[in-house]
Amino acid sequence: MPSKETGQLRIVDSRTENAYLIPIHDNFIRAKDLMAITTPDPKGSDIEQKLTVLDNGFENVACMESEITLIDGNRGQIQYRGHPIQELFQNNDYEDVLYLLMWGKLPTQAEKLDVRRKFAAAMVPTKTVVDTIAAFPRNSDTYPMCLAGLCAFMSGDKVIANNRHTHKPSFHNNFEQADAAIIRTIAYYATTLALIHCHKRKLTFTNPDPNGSLIGNLLLMMGKTNKETGVGPDPEIQACLEKLWICYADHEMTNSTAGLLHAGSTLADPGSCAISALVCGFGPLHGGAIDLAYEALGKIKHPSFVPAYIEMVKSKKARLFGYGHRIYRTRDPRLSLIEELIEKNREKCDANPLLRVAFAIDKLANEDEYFVSRKLKANADLLGCFLYSALGFETDMITAIITLSRIPGGLAHWRETLDKPIKIWRPRQIYTGDRTDDVDTSGRQSLSSNEGPLKEKHGIQVRELNSGRSNKIPLKVKAILWAKSCFS
Repeated sequence: MPSKETGQLRIVDSRTENAYLIPIHDNFIRAKDLMAITTPDPKGSDIEQKLTVLDNGFENVACMESEITLIDGNRGQIQYRGHPIQELFQNNDYEDVLYLLMWGKLPTQAEKLDVRRKFAAAMVPTKTVVDTIAAFPRNSDTYPMCLAGLCAFMSGDKVIANNRHTHKPSFHNNFEQADAAIIRTIAYYATTLALIHCHKRKLTFTNPDPNGSLIGNLLLMMGKTNKETGVGPDPEIQACLEKLWICYADHEMTNSTAGLLHAGSTLADPGSCAISALVCGFGPLHGGAIDLAYEALGKIKHPSFVPAYIEMVKSKKARLFGYGHRIYRTRDPRLSLIEELIEKNREKCDANPLLRVAFAIDKLANEDEYFVSRKLKANADLLGCFLYSALGFETDMITAIITLSRIPGGLAHWRETLDKPIKIWRPRQIYTGDRTDDVDTSGRQSLSSNEGPLKEKHGIQVRELNSGRSNKIPLKVKAILWAKSCFS
């Protein structure tokens, strides 16, 4: 729904005393409207200087209009397409929410099964993909393996591979092709994770169930099967993740989603966009903070050492990764949902010594004035990691699996752009370095031996080549024939 003008911002430029009325749309202004505010060039030229907005770190700049996810950080609310996250958590599973984010409505059972089968069909890895993962030493870091596996899948996908070699947009306003590529991209990444997990632990990879859910097939391929029957995915783990992933399904314009959309603005394919999100997501100030938090928990070792660690954090001698969030000024609404899942798996959580340290930190942080006054709460991603540990996932796979739960949300935002005007993202900068004022901009260069003199045609300077040969076919005709052969 397009935004409506709800008021005007009156600005008086003290440099020129000029007044401007900038339209306000639903409590935002368009940065482009500020370009109307100009001042003469201080150097005395006739070039006017347009006003630019500087916002390091994008703390108060919106780059998109979206109908997907609403986050109210002041009230502690999250809604997916108008549905409160608490309602979806209680009444739906992850596949329902994925469909809602991607296609704008909750699916019928037939629609759900159709998407399941498409996921499963794309989850069977080729020999190239298997060999790519197998080429890594088993003790390799998970992150580069994720990138390599996804790239190996994409290299064999004709639609994705050919996207760079066509002058016509492959996906823009072509939702049938885009949707198919989105499903394949998600399936590729899920299969890559399973292959990595199996390779690192010398497990046998199991092909997906053609009718299994995305989460169910991830567990099946990873070898996390029903302990009693040995058939199908572990039902306890699946039931937990079907709810936990709802909390992670989308979080509006995160750093990784913005990175995904930045790549998408170049008309890149969804696989390449997902890789851009992965690169952001594994950074130590984003999803990678989870790995650092786990490393810190391992160093603390026992709950009795937590008070001393907290004092080190307060004196800035240590850092508490996984706490605090730029958006929320009150409690993240996802925390209570994750706590509900933790309570359902309390016995498994309590049995993990690392989690006892984490819960001790959380208890102290919720009581200490230093953290309370700064509203520093456990990040929902960190809290959810406790569940992964309790369910038997090793720490080297947790961030990668969380990323899988988030990629569909990011690609839903990419899909939302496909019927919008094409506009490549190209932010501005404020130059603060040295500069030379008197620069020769004539662009004159000496002629080389094969260059003729400059001639003027229709007011444009043109250089003619002295080839010494006459062309039998006029150059204009050659150009037309060439264009037809390349672009028809």
